[in-house]
Amino acid sequence: MHMPKPSDADKERFRSAVPEHPDVVVKPMFGNLGAFVNGNMFAGLFGPTIGVKLSESDQGELEANHQTQPFGPEERPMGGYVGLPEAWQNDAEQTAEWVAKAFENVSKMPPKAAKAPKSAPKR
Repeated sequence: MHMPKPSDADKERFRSAVPEHPDVVVKPMFGNLGAFVNGNMFAGLFGPTIGVKLSESDQGELEANHQTQPFGPEERPMGGYVGLPEAWQNDAEQTAEWVAKAFENVSKMPPKAAKAPKSAPKR
């Protein structure tokens, strides 16, 4: 599975689109970046592509009116996420607007339960 690496400019574009909110955490994921609220990812960066987890109605609106793209590996795109149009890579305002919609959508979800620590292997 091919994992494209984002450029420093891609990473900066992603970070600048993520809302400044005390509950938002941006962290590395497989050489890319993810933005989380309450432990749930609402936006991610995969190479140069920003993907968002929108409500069903927002996703339908975005896909009906713009040329979106799959988000994630070509062989196995991430379900529930849509890649923002490639043409928006230089449109910070429109990108930030849709990332904010994803934040609003995912912030309504229950917090993700913390994973239990793995026990030490038995000898």
